[in-house]
Amino acid sequence: MSSTGQKTTDSTSRETRTEGELPPRERLVRAASRLFYYEGVRAIGVERLIAEAGVTKATFYRHFASKDDLVVAYLLTKDAYYKEVAEPLAAGHPPAEAIDLIFEAVAEHARERGFRGSPFMNAAAEYPDAGHPVRGLVTSHRNWIRTLFQDLLTRLGHADPESAAGALLMLYDGAMAAGYLDDSTAAHKTLLNAVRLIRSDG
Repeated sequence: MSSTGQKTTDSTSRETRTEGELPPRERLVRAASRLFYYEGVRAIGVERLIAEAGVTKATFYRHFASKDDLVVAYLLTKDAYYKEVAEPLAAGHPPAEAIDLIFEAVAEHARERGFRGSPFMNAAAEYPDAGHPVRGLVTSHRNWIRTLFQDLLTRLGHADPESAAGALLMLYDGAMAAGYLDDSTAAHKTLLNAVRLIRSDG
């Protein structure tokens, strides 16, 4: 996984070289992805986004009615990226192995240079209104993770897949936070041991 949705340094370089040739909407979303993740949503204004993307104000508002709409678009790209990583693991491996591999990917993600935690949790912290569309997307993403784990645990024959999926989701959240705040390498073994304990219980 990559905290910016870009998988290698080479691919980042290629994207940077060709970014000026991209459609304006995609340039705006890419600029938002960089700025919102590394500096925070509230810290970045529309003028900065326009300058970073190399578009006009009229172009910005032609594609996004407000900055909040761009925040939603940014999070949708992150949602798609995490699904691209996790869903093939869930579909392509036995359930116990798939769960372990998903958490291995999370642990690797947390060790990447520039990792600043979950973009969804970060955004949620800046949008306290639970009824806001940004929070709605955060909830949708977390529901997807919970359902993915519950389906895998059900396939595994776990006695209480719903409760265990909730516990795995909490571990997922904790791994994202610890990867930013703590020594992620030291926490790696503890994380995977906890995952295996939860998935094998029952």
